[in-house]
Amino acid sequence: MSFNIIAKDCVVLLHGLARSASAMETMQQSLDDAGYHTLNVDYPSRKHTIEVLAPMAIEPALAQCRDKQSDAIHFVTHSMGGILLRQYLQDNEIPELGRVVMMGPPNQGSQVVDNIKDLPGFEAFNGPAGMQLGTGEQDVPKQLGPVNFELGIIAGSSSINLLLSNFLPNPDDGKVSVENTKVQGMCALITVNVSHPFLMKRQKVIKQVLHFLETGKFSGDKAQQFDCLAQKNPEAETI
Repeated sequence: MSFNIIAKDCVVLLHGLARSASAMETMQQSLDDAGYHTLNVDYPSRKHTIEVLAPMAIEPALAQCRDKQSDAIHFVTHSMGGILLRQYLQDNEIPELGRVVMMGPPNQGSQVVDNIKDLPGFEAFNGPAGMQLGTGEQDVPKQLGPVNFELGIIAGSSSINLLLSNFLPNPDDGKVSVENTKVQGMCALITVNVSHPFLMKRQKVIKQVLHFLETGKFSGDKAQQFDCLAQKNPEAETI
């Protein structure tokens, strides 16, 4: 696959809850190989609220991209990483913001959190941020507005955790339903037969990430394109 990459484009990678930057290393290598400057952010996802984590993770990465004099700053996120970016953009602007790909984002929250957050050990393992990822009106995802940037969402439809899937509307990836990955203003959506923990590692997902960063679209018959303000495409399908 050949890409016309602007050499100064920077990509910030944000991992999900209870993970580390190592979870995004396969994705990072592929982005490096494609010619991007990459910053694979490691942040303490289980130690703080989403409101604290968002600037903690994103601001140092923006500074490093700007030190490289990047013309555009893109984001590739997994799970809660996408919520951190949306939270940050509620109160801050990123003038150089390019395209964003979110893999398995709980953009409408997760019913898994609704059902098991009160169980012993949940908060101890997932931290205060994990407690904020339910589907209630007071949970963080429902407090965030529509997106106004070029956003492509990759949703998983395969689960390796059938117990957690019992709490979710089908199809789902074991942590988030396909329906709950969606957000008003998104530009593209594709569903892949991959479970939540492996979305950032599978080659078919990585190829879709690269395609969206270059074109603003996903590839293949299963890809959906929507009329989003960020792209201002009058021929696109409406949600």
